[in-house]
Amino acid sequence: MNLVQKIFKHFCLITKHKWIVFKLCVRVGEPIRGILHDLSKYSWTEFSESIKYFNGEHSPIIECKRVTGYSKAWLHHKGRNKHHTEYWVDLDAPEKTPIMPYKYVAEMLCDKMAAGITYQGKNWTKEYELKYWLNEKEHILLNQKVKDLVTDCLTQVSEKGIKPVYTKKNFKDLYKKYCS
Repeated sequence: MNLVQKIFKHFCLITKHKWIVFKLCVRVGEPIRGILHDLSKYSWTEFSESIKYFNGEHSPIIECKRVTGYSKAWLHHKGRNKHHTEYWVDLDAPEKTPIMPYKYVAEMLCDKMAAGITYQGKNWTKEYELKYWLNEKEHILLNQKVKDLVTDCLTQVSEKGIKPVYTKKNFKDLYKKYCS
């Protein structure tokens, strides 16, 4: 794959993902989060590394970490996007993993669902995100109440599908149940 193809394919992939996040954010009453979602992916720091390591098979960040041991794009991204759990970790603070504000939890859930839909394509199922989450949740530094909320939400999706679960009312009810 030549450089122009990498640029075009990566741009299309992140834009498709961003569009799905936006649509889901609108469903849950957070359209501004959908508009602002992942704008840093278009920054030179993130975009240039991503096209360098883009192979169309998995995340360029994973590939960069495999090759170099770390990713400047990831460090840049997680430090600027509050919907990432890593943004909310401070190992030197008394509360190492505080409860994320509602709007970022909602955006995170939209991001998770959109990532599965985008990257799995025709292989995506309503059970996919729950299976993925259950494999990764014990390794994530995140407030336990938020973890419980995510587990409940993704369990609901695996049982009912996205449309009845990704609503403003349901997301507000979940946040109130676990985080208030």
